[in-house]
Amino acid sequence: MKEKLEQIKQRALEAITEAADLDCLNDIRVSFLGKKGELSKILKGMKDVAPEDRPKVGQMVNEARNKIETELEREMEIIQRQIREEKMKAEVIDVTLPGTQVNVGHRHPNQIALDDLERVFIGMGYEVVEGPEIEYDRYNFELLNIPENHPAKDEQDTFYITKDILLRTQTSPVQARIMETGRMPIRIIAPGRVFRSDEVDATHSPSFHQVEGLVVDKGITFADLKGTLQQWAQEFFGPDTKVKFRPHHFPFTEPSAEVDVSCFKCGGKGCRMCKGSGWIEILGCGMVHPKVLSDCGIDPEVYSGFAFGIGLERIALLKYEIDDMRLLYENDVRFLKQF
Repeated sequence: MKEKLEQIKQRALEAITEAADLDCLNDIRVSFLGKKGELSKILKGMKDVAPEDRPKVGQMVNEARNKIETELEREMEIIQRQIREEKMKAEVIDVTLPGTQVNVGHRHPNQIALDDLERVFIGMGYEVVEGPEIEYDRYNFELLNIPENHPAKDEQDTFYITKDILLRTQTSPVQARIMETGRMPIRIIAPGRVFRSDEVDATHSPSFHQVEGLVVDKGITFADLKGTLQQWAQEFFGPDTKVKFRPHHFPFTEPSAEVDVSCFKCGGKGCRMCKGSGWIEILGCGMVHPKVLSDCGIDPEVYSGFAFGIGLERIALLKYEIDDMRLLYENDVRFLKQF
């Protein structure tokens, strides 16, 4: 047994000395020290060794293993050092060569439009707030005067996670959360991503962005709403922009209105962008419904407010004259470089 172990050790040491690279050393390790290696086979044959000789044989196997492992590590360090030296010689840096040009990205059309919108409202004293994209039904619907079985729930094609948890269909839940805190006055805009079960086409997507606005204070009137949106439209689309309000219905506002702006492409004369009407539908708004104020813990006899909702993709498409919403999300560099 001693002679056999000595032979195995010598063959291993010779193989290590002749190894040309790390792969060869790894093969030697497996061949002699692995689970099916030669030393393991010796240990498996211990049952045939006399009980009184087993400790001595086991010690001899361990000594052979330690010797082989030591030589393997030493040879591995030598080869790794050689590889490192050769690599350093090959990778000498020529400081006179021109540098590699770095492609620097820039803001997405959506982000440009959002930054421009936020700049206007921050200038009017608004605060930008955010909220969770996974929302409770209570905040997304109930506190906004949309109770169970209300038709508006069907119209919004909601993604439900459980009966009471969903992907928000609007950023209005942020308004409800802010009102619930009871801190007055409130002047906020709430931008963020929302989700609805829509088919993807030129004007729809299951994931898009909204910017909701909310003002609550004493003595707020519809005139304040009109003046605010007029100011935003003129700063965002141009100083000659006119605003038109059309009666509408939203469960969370009363009275409610749809807002059109005069076409900034043709100046209201009629063109392809405004479909010949001279006006472009831009957002929905209204005075906060007294029940919404009450449900959020605000006394509607003391406070009043207005709210509005703007589709970020819609104003980005209009501002930059993009005719297909899908272009915003296809990550085509040729498209994005235009902005």
